[in-house]
Amino acid sequence: MWKDFVDYLTYELWSLEGHLGEAINFFIYDTIKIFFLLIVIIYIVSFLRSFFPVEKVRDYLSGKHKLIGHISAAFFGMLTPFCSCSAIPLFLGFLQARIPLGVTFSYLISAPLSDAVVIALLFSLFGWKITLLYISCALLIAIVAGLVIGSMNLEKEVLIEVKPASCCNSQEEGSTFKARVKEAWEATLDIFKKIYPYVIVGIAIGAFIHGYVPAETIAKYAGGNSWYAPILGVAMGIPMYSSAAGMIPLIEVLTSKGMLLGTALSFMMAVVALSLPEAMILKRVMSLKLISIFFGIVGSAILLVGYIFNAIL
Repeated sequence: MWKDFVDYLTYELWSLEGHLGEAINFFIYDTIKIFFLLIVIIYIVSFLRSFFPVEKVRDYLSGKHKLIGHISAAFFGMLTPFCSCSAIPLFLGFLQARIPLGVTFSYLISAPLSDAVVIALLFSLFGWKITLLYISCALLIAIVAGLVIGSMNLEKEVLIEVKPASCCNSQEEGSTFKARVKEAWEATLDIFKKIYPYVIVGIAIGAFIHGYVPAETIAKYAGGNSWYAPILGVAMGIPMYSSAAGMIPLIEVLTSKGMLLGTALSFMMAVVALSLPEAMILKRVMSLKLISIFFGIVGSAILLVGYIFNAIL
């Protein structure tokens, strides 16, 4: 229905043709589709998250076997994905609660890579098989990278003692259903306001590429089975900053133009998990050595995922 309406609006009512018509059509349709998915998924997860107080999660993680702690932290990252104020403050809060360093990194890596919005958007574009493979790889990166960092005895590289910041707080256990519904809606609006500019930018870039950049250009420089393609994707992604939801429209266009899915996902993962703005924030609480190790381990894992996707898909 929406596609027919957007086609009518673009090609008949506005009489747009050629590259401009294709770009405008893509921008309007993807904006409607992604905004709808964002609001629905954020609301559902915000409501479900009200039943999992952060304090209980901290207690649970601190009392578990090391491997179970890493796995639990990675899965918990899927529940706290949406605003930039969620991942790092909770990461710092986990450190404050004396949860092992490696476990906290498993959470920090998982939160931006495997959130529910990314999962929903990937499913809508590429189907359940690719989505399931992506989730498995993202969680595996978080768990293994956390285990490796935790085994290196790097606690001394945490520079300052930080106090846990309150962000995206859960409802109290005694809250009524009505209160949870209202709180989830307020959280949804707050989160949506924070991430929608990145989504619009991502869609606009994707629309431009869709309308104006020939498929041959993408295929020549970042397509095919070139060994350097995933490396190029990661290198281009690290200086950028965006939410994963803002990157999905760009991934959709790049793959439609000839870029292999593994290369495109390596680019997206680098943008959301290894951005320079994130490194600048983390520099306030940990040494350059620890940040470099974090980037090196996660970057290598993302490259490996890119090569695996390119080889099997």
